[in-house]
Amino acid sequence: MHGQRQRHSSGESDLSVSDDLHYKVDKTPPPFLCLLLALQQVIMTIPGSLSIPMLLAELLCADDKALVRAHLIGITFFMCGLATLIQTVLGIRLPIIQGGSFTIIPPVIALMSLDKWKCPADPANYSQHLWKDRMKEIQGNLMLASLVQVFLGCTGLMGLLLRYIGPLSVAPTIALIGLSLTHVVVFFAKVQWGIASLTVIFPMDVLYPTLYEHRHDQDALTISHHSPVINRVISDYICVSAFIFQVLMAMVVSWLTSHILTVTEVFPNNVNSSYYMARTDVRLHVLREAPWITFPYPFEFGLPTVSAAGFLGMLAATLSSVVESIGDYYAAARICHAPIPPPSAMNRAIAIEGVASVFSGMMGAGHATTSYTHNTGAIGITKVASLRVFQLAGVLLIVCSMSSKVGAVLTLVPDPVVGGVLGVILGLVASVGLSIAFYADMKSSRNMTVLGVSLFFGLTLPQWVSELSRRHSHRFRSSDLDQILKVVLGTPMTVGGIMGCILDNVIPGTPEERGLVKWRQMQSAPNDSCSSQIYDIPYITDFLRKIKVCSYLPVSPTYAGHGCTCWPCRRSRDENGADSNAVTKNGNVVCELKTIDNHVV
Repeated sequence: MHGQRQRHSSGESDLSVSDDLHYKVDKTPPPFLCLLLALQQVIMTIPGSLSIPMLLAELLCADDKALVRAHLIGITFFMCGLATLIQTVLGIRLPIIQGGSFTIIPPVIALMSLDKWKCPADPANYSQHLWKDRMKEIQGNLMLASLVQVFLGCTGLMGLLLRYIGPLSVAPTIALIGLSLTHVVVFFAKVQWGIASLTVIFPMDVLYPTLYEHRHDQDALTISHHSPVINRVISDYICVSAFIFQVLMAMVVSWLTSHILTVTEVFPNNVNSSYYMARTDVRLHVLREAPWITFPYPFEFGLPTVSAAGFLGMLAATLSSVVESIGDYYAAARICHAPIPPPSAMNRAIAIEGVASVFSGMMGAGHATTSYTHNTGAIGITKVASLRVFQLAGVLLIVCSMSSKVGAVLTLVPDPVVGGVLGVILGLVASVGLSIAFYADMKSSRNMTVLGVSLFFGLTLPQWVSELSRRHSHRFRSSDLDQILKVVLGTPMTVGGIMGCILDNVIPGTPEERGLVKWRQMQSAPNDSCSSQIYDIPYITDFLRKIKVCSYLPVSPTYAGHGCTCWPCRRSRDENGADSNAVTKNGNVVCELKTIDNHVV
């Protein structure tokens, strides 16, 4: 293959892989360098940690949105740090940052559009009681849906579901998260389109030469034992990471520009002016009123409430987030040159992510947790895959959450800058979702039809449901079933994902045409450059090996049963506990894994 060199020995391959990273997963950089790299990871979480609380504050009918934003940002930082620590210590044990999930926003919007939760027409009637009641509804349904995720991870049932989920099911689900939130971008950006456009254009203008050079270098540095599919995935992750860093730079430049225009009174200090919310001094009272020391605690806003409509909407969002995270786990292993995560590690990661989302609901963050792709992609730039760096980043996020001043400072970001950042991030989410479709053969009329119909219905059906509910609002008050239909059918990613999954499994097509071959190839290419012991839980794995029943638990490191998240069958283990090439099903050897050009076939 062009750009690749033949491996003559396993030792040569291992050396080439190891030299690509400065610090592997099980290595620790010097303390000062470790701190700097951890700070870099923390900074890269800011766009997501800033955007989601600001979106939620607009939906909650808060009386003082600025103070609520600052408080929610603090809780989000705390949950990002806590989820990262739990995942890197007990979960997948790969260098991954956990943060707020955008998948939760569409069902929250659909839930808050019910007559029961609509904001009063007069903003003067907004109060703490109103927004806390709405937050409790989000908390309860989020916790309940996350418990289902914990169950799927602990039982290994997610592997069964994934047999029916391919690229054409995932692509419209992820893409519609970004495409369905365009009205939110308009809400923030319409204050001053010039500043919002600057936030969007700046990273584009600066980044294009960088991305072109990186793509060229990536092709030249292709690692021999990776397939073209895996190389493309790794390259995309690295480019996403570089892009997010440029977005941060753009946010700072736009914020500074708004400050200059505020000081020079180009943006008048007049509440009635359309440019007033573009000023940088509108929310200075939050910086003065926010306490220096604070600490999130469970059920701060009261006991959560639940509803059937809210639960089903959150459940669809949770399952979408799980599928996205599974892809991130495999990609993280690729970038870090780690072995393929075993079924036990994948099951454990799904369960731990669910546990973190339950905690997120308890704390009142208002969102689930998921892995951040751009933080994982940063490994391709820094060449540092040290697990300690990401664990330290989790600690720093928790420390930042203990002072409301941090959230208050981020609350000062003007609305048009937020609109620009949201436009870039949601556009990136949509494009990443659509790029997943290219695992399939997009020259096939079958696949183009499946993707097009899924996207079309994902955008139009929720719009029709919204218009119908406005015309006949009395019908949506009468029964829980009406509210369930409104929330489920009013969530674009749910409609698009279900439509894509049904069409992809019903319409005949070969595995190659549907993209399942490339999809599995990304998850199953072998990599033996470091020990699979990185997936063992520290201190307790040796103890678990002494307890025979643990080998039947899908989340145990000693698990030897079914429940793999990518194959309907599993690799067997030899008497020493190492993976062998034999594939077993129902306890019998059914085939041997063969390789051609170092690829599993």
